[in-house]
Amino acid sequence: MDKNMNTKKLIVFLLFAFLPMVAVGLLMHYGGASAEEAAADAANGDPLTAIKRLVMSAGSMLIPLLAVIFTQLIFKEPVLKGLGISFKLNRWWWIGWLLMPVIAMMVLGVTLLMPGANWTPDSEMARQSLQGMPEGTGVWGLIGITLLSGLFAGITLNAVFALGEEIAWRGFLANEFKGKKFLSAALWIGVIWGFWHAPLILNGHNYPRHPVTGVFMMVILCVLLTLMLLYFRKKSRSVIVPAIMHGTINAVAGVTAIVVSPDNDLLYGAAGVAGMLVLLMVDACLYLYDKYVSEENLFTTFL
Repeated sequence: MDKNMNTKKLIVFLLFAFLPMVAVGLLMHYGGASAEEAAADAANGDPLTAIKRLVMSAGSMLIPLLAVIFTQLIFKEPVLKGLGISFKLNRWWWIGWLLMPVIAMMVLGVTLLMPGANWTPDSEMARQSLQGMPEGTGVWGLIGITLLSGLFAGITLNAVFALGEEIAWRGFLANEFKGKKFLSAALWIGVIWGFWHAPLILNGHNYPRHPVTGVFMMVILCVLLTLMLLYFRKKSRSVIVPAIMHGTINAVAGVTAIVVSPDNDLLYGAAGVAGMLVLLMVDACLYLYDKYVSEENLFTTFL
């Protein structure tokens, strides 16, 4: 850790961020809201468990914000000042927002190149999703509607919940890791963010068939995501931009599951190897832009 870092403050924040998540995980496990139980109830026509699970997982996104508030109050520092809450628009807002559906479609393409993946436009999920839509919508219309609705959700409700996390990860922690190189800070923040998800992952979130392996998959995914989100946070000079990106990718990431079978939670989709490969490509493009086009060269400088 950097010698200028307030280690005690960081530890207090981590306790406030992680301990409630452990409680959420235990509540899911003993309260009948694991992924397996939610899927079984949904198959029996009872959506209550899935709703409870959604409420707990969405609500948990506000825990890091509360952890920041409590930590700042304990250390008698301005609660949210200096954490990047700015509404001053620049082009990075639009680039970040519109990049998310592009990433979702790239993930779909890479997934279809993975071993065993099949294009299944008549899947059960596709048929269910098409119910109630205008006749002739078709699977490509469904994909388009999913992406457009995801863009809307990403700048509204999803962004609000994602901001609860982003104020902590790309706001508070980015401040705490000032003085470290960008890549080093992104690694630390990504690892912390990834392990923070562990109670949800162990209850079947994202990797229902491989919950233990999924914890480590999530850490890798969060490191790759942090490289992108932290870069946009710095270029946009606002923590709201990664919140919009975070909220939008959450909304559009399910496109792959609509039209690809069989389900493979380690390989396919945004949280699988396919998603990681796409994020690696995006991060590489950002690095090349940063090195050869941008004047700031964030990747090789200090936060």
